[in-house]
Amino acid sequence: MYEFEYCPSDLGSCDSRHVNSETPLTPLHERFYRREQQAIPSARAFTRAILAAWEISERVDDITLCVSELTTNALVHGVPPGRGFRLRLVRDGAVVRLEVHDSGDGWPRLVGEGNADESGRGLLLVAALADSWGVAERHPGKVVWAEFAEGVSAAAPPPRGRPGPR
Repeated sequence: MYEFEYCPSDLGSCDSRHVNSETPLTPLHERFYRREQQAIPSARAFTRAILAAWEISERVDDITLCVSELTTNALVHGVPPGRGFRLRLVRDGAVVRLEVHDSGDGWPRLVGEGNADESGRGLLLVAALADSWGVAERHPGKVVWAEFAEGVSAAAPPPRGRPGPR
């Protein structure tokens, strides 16, 4: 089960709710962002603050870069006008999972490595840095997720997980 912390404006005013007090809780933090450019640096700062609160020092840059890429994708490709997206960070033991949920219809796809376009490399970075990643349908829209195990660097062979779409 999850401990839900709703942080409307700053980390100092979180409202914790326990879903089931008999079950060990998994820390979960999420924040909703409007469709605006300042959401991306705000999501990065939120991520770094949560990782620091969890006393995670490994892979902070990898996780933060993936947050940046996935939130950028949500803003550019997934969020319809007038809507926003949700960033969720979950810690389950030594694994940190990030999820970006948007209400758009389109699904992300990897571009070919030889593609000469100047953009479209975000999911390649996520695939290279995360131990596993993927996309799941949510109503409305989808959630793109990535998982990072502590003690495993992006340079080491990652454990096998369900890959994202290719």
